[in-house]
Amino acid sequence: MLKRIDLTRDYQKHKAEYLEAIQKVCEDTAFSGGKYADEFDKEFAQYCGVPYASGVNNGTSALHCAMVALGIGEGDEVIVPANTYIATAWGVTYTGATPVFVDCTPDTWEIDPDKIEEKITEKTKAIIGVHLYGQPFEFNKVKEIADRHHLYVVEDCAQGHDALYEGKMVGTLGDLGCFSFYPGKNLYAFGEGGSVTGYRKEYFDTIEMMKNQGCTVRYYHDMIGYNYRLEGIQGAVLSVSLKYLPEWTARRREIGWRYTKEITNPAITLQHHPENTNPVFHMFEVEVEDDPERFLAYMAEKGIECNRHYPVPCHLQNAYKHLGYQVGDCPNAEYLASHCATLPLFPEMTDEEVEMVIRACNAYQTA
Repeated sequence: MLKRIDLTRDYQKHKAEYLEAIQKVCEDTAFSGGKYADEFDKEFAQYCGVPYASGVNNGTSALHCAMVALGIGEGDEVIVPANTYIATAWGVTYTGATPVFVDCTPDTWEIDPDKIEEKITEKTKAIIGVHLYGQPFEFNKVKEIADRHHLYVVEDCAQGHDALYEGKMVGTLGDLGCFSFYPGKNLYAFGEGGSVTGYRKEYFDTIEMMKNQGCTVRYYHDMIGYNYRLEGIQGAVLSVSLKYLPEWTARRREIGWRYTKEITNPAITLQHHPENTNPVFHMFEVEVEDDPERFLAYMAEKGIECNRHYPVPCHLQNAYKHLGYQVGDCPNAEYLASHCATLPLFPEMTDEEVEMVIRACNAYQTA
């Protein structure tokens, strides 16, 4: 069975480097924060091309830190895509602010800039755009709206490491960028990890304090803080992985563009990739014309593991039932959620495995 994603292949290939890095952390007992986490922060900031990167314990915390650094809190509203992983909204909710969900476009499946302005009120403080599936959202249009209404723009880059928008790397476009290094991400830790990237020192002074129990001097706490530090072992592992990210990205793009060009079954709709972007194909999501569960069963019979991501859009999750959203409020996100399927795509796939997926997709027939 071809797995949807198989992390064992990378581990076996670079096992010696990973274990050597972990051993150094253990010998120095630099487990919580410390020099290996700090070193990765410097490397990641340099890689992205920004002055600051602050490592945290996961991508959800990165979003929370970004909201706090921008002064967002009780009574505020933040525009969030309906089509995203729920953590995008958690970062807003944790501050006491309210996420306001906006539909996606019917082709890119990213936040629809044309639907944003009607959701803005005097309480709105920011817009979060998500580079979902590794496809950058339409940043310039979102930025124009934000500037017109004096709002911040935060990028959720959890699936976008190395993606380019008009030649610029995601995480460098908005006021702050938020990354996840969850296993399976394009750049991943051996557990949990995340980072916030950006340009303004005052934001990162707040984030550094917030993630370290609200203090810069031990036992003197100047704000309500959290234990959000990046672990030393994860920093060391990420430093190893970062060296291979360009290679992994190139292979992801090679596979993703093959799928895009060679999957021609009219029963399977593919994501649109605007010419001013260069996606990184974190996940290869498709819309299946009929029941996606039937498609998953068919692919499994062919020896191919597929699964579904986000079968319930954020605005219809029970956790946000109190906000009063109804079926039909975000129709494009709702249609995608009820017809979505995710194909295997990871850098270590062989050309033969890629061909196998393409053949199976093109042979699929609706009921």
